Amino acid sequence: MGKVLTSRKENYAQWYQDLVLKAGLAENSAVRGCMVIKPYGYAIWEKMQAVLDGMFKETGHSNACFPLLIPKSFFSKEASHVEGFAKECAVVTHYRLKNAPDGSGIIVDETAKLEEELIIRPTSETIIWNTYKGWIQSYRDLPILINQWANVMRWEMRTRLFLRTAEFLWQEGHTAHATAEEAMEETARMLNVYATFAEKYLAIPVYTGAKTASERFAGAVETYCIEALMQDGKSLQAGTSHFLGQNFAKAFDVKFTGKDGRLDYVWATSWGVSTRLIGALVMAHSDDDGLILPPLMAPVQVIIVPIYKTDEQQKQVYDAADKICAELKAKKIIAQVDKRDTQTPGWKFAEHELKGVPVRIAIGPRDLENQTVEVARRDTKEKSIYQLTDLALKIEHLLDHIQDNIYKKALNFRDSKTASADTYDEFKRLLDDEGGFILAHWDGTAETEAKIKDETKATIRCIPDNARHEEGKCIISGKPSHRRVLFARAY
Repeated sequence: MGKVLTSRKENYAQWYQDLVLKAGLAENSAVRGCMVIKPYGYAIWEKMQAVLDGMFKETGHSNACFPLLIPKSFFSKEASHVEGFAKECAVVTHYRLKNAPDGSGIIVDETAKLEEELIIRPTSETIIWNTYKGWIQSYRDLPILINQWANVMRWEMRTRLFLRTAEFLWQEGHTAHATAEEAMEETARMLNVYATFAEKYLAIPVYTGAKTASERFAGAVETYCIEALMQDGKSLQAGTSHFLGQNFAKAFDVKFTGKDGRLDYVWATSWGVSTRLIGALVMAHSDDDGLILPPLMAPVQVIIVPIYKTDEQQKQVYDAADKICAELKAKKIIAQVDKRDTQTPGWKFAEHELKGVPVRIAIGPRDLENQTVEVARRDTKEKSIYQLTDLALKIEHLLDHIQDNIYKKALNFRDSKTASADTYDEFKRLLDDEGGFILAHWDGTAETEAKIKDETKATIRCIPDNARHEEGKCIISGKPSHRRVLFARAY
């Protein structure tokens, strides 16, 4: 296939763009800022959906579907929410088109103006809490544990495939509770679901913790997040879980009668991850030759490439390849035989390497004679000869080992790129020379946080959950600080 990717060292951003396009994950669409997710990229999203959906249902949640269009007036009911999203909203003003009188084409029918403009959902808190008002009367109606798989629109000017697009796919959970304690437990539970998913399935280690006030979701009392490190040393926010308090219940007058007969506002949470996780998967693991996919997220886990010269050899090799494929599928391994006769085996090897297939099996006439196959790992590029006896069991164990190895490599990288700084000069030096995460003392003020961001482009990614009590001085103001927070430059 020849070299198709810019190297990471040469230009990391271009490498990422090249890889997303060349591996067939996504491409830019005719609509500015929006993307087309291609079948291979969507297959990865479907695997993410399937795992997360199961995790949500195990924790008691059900799926529902709410409208794409939200009345503009709903946004004005929660002040901080509308302020947070006002600049990103796409607005529907008319409901009909007509032919231009001069025959020049289709125009908006000026007589079909909506009485109230509709907003294409940037997030669904407002429409959902307006709905919950009709669902909730007493404590017997609580909790409500709802998730929605949906697309949303946030008007972005500077876009990058998967990482930041005007329209993207996601899931958004919206729950209602009788007490603040229940809502806080839900917020923590779902953050833990995201962290488990990231580490166990995506093989991406994450830090968890609370956002600062200036970084909170618009309308939340507290926002918690998982933060992952990409290979260029930048952080990526990979999921968020919000404790909304009673803000939306008060905005939409959602009250319930408690067991004690008293009327009170409902307590709320919301939480979500998006197709941004595909970007995280690409940037956390892949190399200059293409994708490296953890087996649990790979659309194809094992590709079998037959090698032959004559028609007689072809039949023998195909039969053996089909038998191996069937044995792998019997163990729930996603395997395929690449029988395309339009490409050479070498071309196929390069393509499946580019697409990040975790294991490649090559089988030819000599292998049949020896009752062996050649097995190549995508993560380490190691090649080994395996006997056909118990091959499916061996491949099953190999896939588990590859999953673990990819995670350990990412964890070692993350840990090697996590440092502590005690002075502002040291902080800036680490940021410029090493990148990655920096643990430093902060005085807790928005002014100091903004100054660091303005001068270094680094932000507080989170106040880590496991941050131990440690007396120190803020790297900017010198004021007392009781624990370190996690800084990084971020996507």
